[in-house]
Order: sequence, then C-alpha cells, then structure tokens
Amino acid sequence: MKTQVAIIGAGPSGLLLGQLLHHQGIDTVILERKSPEYVLTRIRAGVLEQGMVDLLREAKANERMDREGHVHEGVSFAFNGQQKRIDFKKYAKGKTVMVYGQTEVTEDLMKARTKEGGVSIYEAEDVQLHDLYTDKPRVTFVKDGKTVELECDYIAGCDGFHGVSRQSAPKDKIKTFERVYPFGWLGILSHTPPVDHELIYTNHERGFALCSQRSLTLSRYYVQVGLDEKVDDWSDDRFWNELKTRLPEHVAERLVTGPSIEKSIAPLRSFVTEPMKYGNLFLVGDAAHIVPPTGAKGLNLAASDVHYLSRILIKVYKEQRTDLLDKYSEIALRRIWKAERFSWWMTSMLHKFSDDGFGQRIQLAELDYYTNSEAGLTNIAENYVGLPYEPIE
Repeated sequence: MKTQVAIIGAGPSGLLLGQLLHHQGIDTVILERKSPEYVLTRIRAGVLEQGMVDLLREAKANERMDREGHVHEGVSFAFNGQQKRIDFKKYAKGKTVMVYGQTEVTEDLMKARTKEGGVSIYEAEDVQLHDLYTDKPRVTFVKDGKTVELECDYIAGCDGFHGVSRQSAPKDKIKTFERVYPFGWLGILSHTPPVDHELIYTNHERGFALCSQRSLTLSRYYVQVGLDEKVDDWSDDRFWNELKTRLPEHVAERLVTGPSIEKSIAPLRSFVTEPMKYGNLFLVGDAAHIVPPTGAKGLNLAASDVHYLSRILIKVYKEQRTDLLDKYSEIALRRIWKAERFSWWMTSMLHKFSDDGFGQRIQLAELDYYTNSEAGLTNIAENYVGLPYEPIE
C-alpha cells in the first residue's frame, strides 16, 4: 500500500487531521488497533475552544455539533459558599466555548470520512513504524492475519499516551517532563438536567468538585478523591451526598440526582514530550502531551497540534515548503506549554493537596483576587476560551 500521510490512531485528532488533509487533495490512510465501536466507548470531556469548533467546520463534520452543541459564554468558580462567574464575551473579546462531547466529535468525523471515501483500517494489529529518518518511512501492521506494508512520505502519531508512535522515537533524542498529582477525579454521568446552564468549578475544604454537562438532559459531575479510592466503594447516594456537601448551598438545593449510567476514576497528570518531530514522524495530541482536565485543554491541544501540522503539510505539498517541517515542534510546544501552565494553575488553585491551612488560605485569596480583578478575569477568560493559533508563514 502507498499513501502520502500515514496517520496512526482513529481518535478525534487522527480523524480531524485526515479530514483537513483530504479536503486539500492530500492522500491519507488511518490505522487504528481497536474497532470503531470500541473507539466510540471512550467517554471524554466535551468543552471545545473556538479554534477547534472552526476546525470541525472546516473538516465538514460540524452539522450535528452546530445543531446539538451548547455555546457557553461563561464559567463559574465556587468557593467560601459563593459563586463567581467569569463572562467570556466580556473578558475574552467575544469568544465562547462549545459544550459537545468528544464521543460525538469522533462519531461525526468517522461518518464524514466514510462519506468522503477516506481509508480507515480498524483492528490493525502489531503496528510498527520503520525508517523514520529516511525519505521513505513505512508502517507495517497485521490485518486479518496478513502482514501489510504501508509506504508513505510522513507519519502522524495520533495514537495517544500509550500508543506505538512515541515509543518508536529514538530514546536518545526524546525528553519528557511530568508531574503526577496525588489525587484523581471520580466522575459520574447521569440522565439528569444540569444543575447550572454553565460549568461550576468548586474549591472546598473537603476537595475539588465540578458540575459539567453533555446536554440539557445529560450531566457529568466530578469530585476529587484519593488515588487509593475504588469506584465500587462509591454508591450513587454516597457520590451525590459528597457532591452536595462541596457545592454552595444555593447550588446544592437545585441539584437533581438520579442513577449513574457511567462511573469511573481518572488520575491526573501533566506530561510533555520534546521534541514532537523525529525524522518524518510527527507526534500529535496525547501521544506528545497530557494535561489535567481542570482547564478543559486536552482535546483542544490535540486540535491545535492538528491545525499546525495540517497547515505545514499543506504548504509542503502545494508550495514545496519543506523548511516548515522542522518548525512544527517549536510552534506547537509554545502553545502546549501555555496550556500546561493554565491547567496546572487551575489544578493547583482548586484542589486540596493537604491539610495545610496556609496553603488553603492562599488558594482562597487567589480565587478572591482573580474573580474580583479585571486583569484576573481577563486572564482566566482568555486562557479558558483558548489562546489564538500562530500563523504558519
């Protein structure tokens, strides 16, 4: 088999990259080790920055998002029994975010690719990358018991934190930076109306809580728990009682509870790989970086990587600008580290790290300052809606 760009991974970043390149006449093949059904079982966050919304429209995978997604013009921080709202339109020059689930994004991209005749090979086993530092890189994989070789010009590693792409980078050339947090998020999904029309991030002496949503009838809630906690130890009643305890009284009073339809615990970490280019292999999304979900940046950072890589590859094929290939990592990492900083800051300000009273008072002082200062409100709003993409020139 031959293609121009081999894409490893059929998550949202791989599918989005495939669509953007396909619309510019660049041939791609996507390889995914799981089935389409399995890929769609991955429950993830669904707060989309304006930049990602624009990319989905460019990829012609936006019809359902525009119909069913919910534009959010602000977000709230709750602390000391009060609720302070950050107005995005006022403090981020009119920008907003879109609440629309990652599963839906993935499904929409899958359908768009199928409709337009893009090649996606699912259940591709034993994927291996070869000859990364030559002008003829290739990928081998096993499909239906047969070994297949895929020749290409470039490889985009969009296969996540545990995928083969980052593992294929030379060990003497790769450098990683990591911070592991001493807690996780216990999250539930329920067929209940959201407690608020926008997200509420809560700092409480018992730990962090978040009120989020998927739709007007589907809610997603989280509470901070220790890494030693087990999902089976948390009944629905115990979860709802703990959530109510951490919310301001006026919010807890209007919380509608119900049976959970999904419940899980996710550990939190910050992780960055440098560089993001190894010969003709380019790392994209979770293959290169992880952020704690506090800042709603994971999926959006993957989208910004896709934006930069797609623009560069389009210029390579249409204008022979191969000089831009070496700039991908530098440009992408500038935005990644700013998002890592914001996610780390949000995590540090909102979670309980210890019983240290001084640290807790510092958190409350910071929340009070940022939510009562024009500069503070602008800082939060600008970062939350997403920093602008750099031009590729």
